[in-house]
Amino acid sequence: MSNLLKKTPTKTIMIFSGRAHPTLAQEVAELLETELIPTTAYDFANGEIYVRFDKSVRGCDAFVIQSHTAPINDAIMEQLIMVDALKRASAKRITVILPFYGYARQDKKHLGREPISARLMADLFLTAGADRLMTVDLHTAQIQGFFDGPVDHLLAMPILTRHVRKRYGKRDLAVVSPDAGRIKVAEAWANQLRAPLAFIHKTRDPNKPNESKANRVVGEVEGRTCILVDDLIDTGGTIVQAAEAIMDAGAEDVVIVATHAVFSDPAVDRLKNSPACEIVVTNTLPLDDSKRFDKLTVLSIAPLLAQATAAVFEDGSVTSLFND
Repeated sequence: MSNLLKKTPTKTIMIFSGRAHPTLAQEVAELLETELIPTTAYDFANGEIYVRFDKSVRGCDAFVIQSHTAPINDAIMEQLIMVDALKRASAKRITVILPFYGYARQDKKHLGREPISARLMADLFLTAGADRLMTVDLHTAQIQGFFDGPVDHLLAMPILTRHVRKRYGKRDLAVVSPDAGRIKVAEAWANQLRAPLAFIHKTRDPNKPNESKANRVVGEVEGRTCILVDDLIDTGGTIVQAAEAIMDAGAEDVVIVATHAVFSDPAVDRLKNSPACEIVVTNTLPLDDSKRFDKLTVLSIAPLLAQATAAVFEDGSVTSLFND
């Protein structure tokens, strides 16, 4: 991906990485034919975070990459401190890149006296000094409206559908949503793959987070390779139950596809023992060796982030990245 950036004397791009997922940030920088800005970052004995950039950032177009992985609050706080440091050091424009947006599932109130933490996240970055947010596959699209400024909501679907077409394109496919709330996304997948759409009817107890029950499959899946799509896999309970329900309904195979591999325990064990023939995710979150297994395929999101970063830097169109 050469010549993504048309550098001019009046504009300087600088890429910064937090400590949560430096491998992804390094890949983005290499695709943009630039380097990560050296940063001094460490924790004090009481857990407070210190950040200082080792080069002048005055007048630059800054892009701060940080994946909100566990321990998630440390990752978020470090990125906020980086943004504050850039603002105080006179960076011209600050774009916060959130491959995975922390607290995105807390986007509305289900019960009384609950917070809307996804909105609080947007407010925190705005207060810290962010001019723009860039993120991938938000849990719900309305989160874009929580930030009082531009939000580039990138879609991993082109990367994921390319893989599915290459490996399973000659089979009879069906796209399955794990619940009714994800049908709109699954419908977009069905249109891309020219496949019928189905969904899992499930129930969830609002007092028991990370727990749900798959009841039945609505739609035609018998004899088909079913592409079960979701935005993230956390503990794996919902998606594995859905895969089991699909196989019980007569499907030939199930392929689980998700953008964000949160993989909280016991997700890896559940996925290993699931009836799915393949689990496909992206590297928006880091995965150490203990969370990798034979059926897992990890696709890189870096080319998408690099293309979007180049478009923002050059004041081009990010939307055009998703046009056929």
